[in-house]
Amino acid sequence: MPHVQYIVRSSVFSLLLLFLVSACGGPDSREIIQEPYESYAPYNRSEASGQNAAVVSGHPLATRAGQEVLRNGGNAVDAAVTMAAILTVVRPHMNGVGGDAFGIFYDDETGEVTALNGSGRSGELASPDFFDDAGEDDIPTEGALAVTVPGAVSAWHEALQTHGTISLADALQPAIEYASEGFPVTPTLVRDFENVTEELNQAGQDIYMPDGEQLREGEILRNPALAQTLQILADEGPSAMYGGSIGQQIAEFIEEEGGYLRSDDFAAHSVDWVEPLQTDFNGMNVYAFPPNTQAIALPMQLTMTEHIDLENMGHNSVDYLHHLIEIKKLAFADRDRWIADPEFEDVPVDELLDNDYLQNRVNEIRSVAARNVSPGFGDEIAHNVTEGDGDTVYLMAVDEDGNAVSWIQSIFSSFGSKLVEPETGLVLQNRGAGFTLEEGHPNQIEPNKRPFHTLSSSLITDADGNFKAITGTPGGDGQTQFKVQVLHNLFTFDMHPQEAVEAPRFRSFDGLSVALESRIEPAVRMGLRGRNHELDIREGWTPTFGGMQIIMADPESGALRTGADPRREASAIAY
Repeated sequence: MPHVQYIVRSSVFSLLLLFLVSACGGPDSREIIQEPYESYAPYNRSEASGQNAAVVSGHPLATRAGQEVLRNGGNAVDAAVTMAAILTVVRPHMNGVGGDAFGIFYDDETGEVTALNGSGRSGELASPDFFDDAGEDDIPTEGALAVTVPGAVSAWHEALQTHGTISLADALQPAIEYASEGFPVTPTLVRDFENVTEELNQAGQDIYMPDGEQLREGEILRNPALAQTLQILADEGPSAMYGGSIGQQIAEFIEEEGGYLRSDDFAAHSVDWVEPLQTDFNGMNVYAFPPNTQAIALPMQLTMTEHIDLENMGHNSVDYLHHLIEIKKLAFADRDRWIADPEFEDVPVDELLDNDYLQNRVNEIRSVAARNVSPGFGDEIAHNVTEGDGDTVYLMAVDEDGNAVSWIQSIFSSFGSKLVEPETGLVLQNRGAGFTLEEGHPNQIEPNKRPFHTLSSSLITDADGNFKAITGTPGGDGQTQFKVQVLHNLFTFDMHPQEAVEAPRFRSFDGLSVALESRIEPAVRMGLRGRNHELDIREGWTPTFGGMQIIMADPESGALRTGADPRREASAIAY
């Protein structure tokens, strides 16, 4: 821990007096300096903690609304859906009514952990031939051909119907008000919009570049069309999107733009309750989402770390970081080979999570970085499409009864397809970019198929099945990487939640490329370069490294302690 000296300066007069006394050299002359001491907290944000309930989300306005729901008697699911709806308004480039959502739920009464897949599918017309007729050799990353059916609204409704206590209309009301009346633009939003809003279609620019100019800090951003859409959903329920007027409007727009979705595809949409993946880690149960998401890479990486003495290596040492980076490559090689929609592909989940298999994978790690890593079994294929920094929002809630929700939603890239439907004000996702035209690829596009997803929600219970923690983050294919690092911060190196969130971390990309935060010591960087890692050192608190969030039950008192990442706009409240 660095030591800091503090010089006491009470006024200009006292400084002058000190100078005169020192200059005179009298027996009482002295330099007034406090003794060095260690900082009270190894992080720059205060930890929010409470005895009853906690909420964390990707924006302060959403977090505050989640707390109000809990204070008014709502439960964790009520708070989560309310926050999720607000985030579609205040973080419009990262998530929306035109996107997808996934949730994991903990029921304190039964100890049951369940998972809800709210991702949409391709349309009935989606096929390689459709793209060939459109003159496309690859799946576009933007435009109408990248749009799949948005599933977020159906996920909100299903979560409330199954576990909530308030109506969808009640949950949407705060979001309607922010869309209608507006909210102040933050410096983070200005930064995120820079060089992106110009890529939007005209309807999008009319909303997010009024008068053709970038939004300014403190300016009020309104989206009346989105407010009207949310009000229709409040009045009519999800049927307005799936078979009703909103879905019809979007389908007609996509058809005009050359996409494959039609109104029948919206009407046919459904969400699915699925069994979450579970793995043992440090004597706890870690739950993650099954395919079609990449979340299986989390238990794979955690299990591999159980076969290495990371604690004795030392936190963020050369050995420690090298092994975590190489473990990520091993897990991602298997992820890229196998993960797809399980309704279309036979995904070998049990084999990928087998302890002996993963121990053998760890034995492949060498003292120098591997440029290319093959899957542990099966033919090698091209990589799945993954995000850059990851335009996603994460949120979590624990209520006074001990119920917990881990929730993630996204439109994939920044502003998704770059298409805003003019009448509804909806930004349409580009999740279809997770498909490929490659023959035989598990994610080759087919009708009514879910694409490969990077969204990764998770939840942790102790050995007895009691709630332990929620950790989550946006960040595309960085999500599982960041979680592995933060979980070891918490449970291997006994960091406080906020400390665990703020500790410097890495992000591994393809090949030898690794982004590293500059707060990692220069000697460690040199050691990693000596092992052939190609480092990109990032200064400051950048969104490249996600936006981690934590709610953790203190093992002694049971108090709820939180962590909220300054790398984005994460905000926590507990009481």
